[in-house]
Amino acid sequence: MNANRQSPFANITPVVKNLLIINLIFYLAFVLFDSKYMVGPITRVLGAYYFNSPNFKPWQIITYMFMHGGFEHILFNMFALFSFGPILENYIGSKKFFNLYFICGIGAFVFQNIVQAFEVQSITGSIILPFSQHIIDPTSIEKLRAIYTFPLVGASGAIFGLLVAFGMIYPNLELMILFVPIPIKAKYLIPVYIVLELFLGFGQFEGDNVAHFAHLGGALLGFIIIKVWKLKGPSNFF
Repeated sequence: MNANRQSPFANITPVVKNLLIINLIFYLAFVLFDSKYMVGPITRVLGAYYFNSPNFKPWQIITYMFMHGGFEHILFNMFALFSFGPILENYIGSKKFFNLYFICGIGAFVFQNIVQAFEVQSITGSIILPFSQHIIDPTSIEKLRAIYTFPLVGASGAIFGLLVAFGMIYPNLELMILFVPIPIKAKYLIPVYIVLELFLGFGQFEGDNVAHFAHLGGALLGFIIIKVWKLKGPSNFF
């Protein structure tokens, strides 16, 4: 190995580095204890449940961001964090980056809960499941079961917030994405992701268990934060 060749990890920033380490530690726990279950013991404690679920605990609002449901899930999230995170953290500073990441992640959880509350209300007439409610429609029963028993996991909401922030600060930076060998400017690529999430979220396609509205919630918070902070890209950046 060439001693003069710089490691790809040489320029990694402090917050990004620690986020990567924590996510990998949590994923190792998932592999060791949860991978053989649909929802294992670690995920039940650290994943985020609907606020009215008996499994919901306050700390899950934070810990769910470090849990992932499989190798592809954590791979894409950590690849995005590694790719975009250091650029953002270097420019806006570690404190702002830390706040941006966690506010977007928490916002993703809140947004997902709001959507689920509407779904529960449409079935039962209340956002809190009445224990006396008699529901005989199998589709409605299955929908409620999924909302109350399957947790939200993953850093995707926070990552979408970072992507939107990145696109707003560096709109003309050309990006390369997997399986598309053509560079695309951030201001074109990231809106495509958002539109796709909207389509998949409202489509509610069978077999799709991705929390698309959590992604959209994170993206929305990223947009709002950059506007509130009045952050713009460097004047000498083209």
